[in-house]
Amino acid sequence: MPLQILSEPPPEPEEMIGKLEAAIAEALPGATVEVRAGGAGHFEIEVVSEAFEGKSRVQQQQLVYGAIAKYMSGDGAPVHAVDRMVTRTP
Repeated sequence: MPLQILSEPPPEPEEMIGKLEAAIAEALPGATVEVRAGGAGHFEIEVVSEAFEGKSRVQQQQLVYGAIAKYMSGDGAPVHAVDRMVTRTP
């Protein structure tokens, strides 16, 4: 893989946590969202939402991944992995 020079430095973990929480809250209004940073570009996410009612665990996680997809796509994506995701209904 060739060396890639980024035009901008990656966001600080605290900044990225805020962006992820906001994106999930926007996609799932009324949800309780908690994001924690792990290693560089790695995060843990917990979401409690009524929108998950009647959905399988995979469908619940797809809703969350859909909300943060813009932060996980492309060569310079600030989110490399979600190491742990917990989704549940209230």
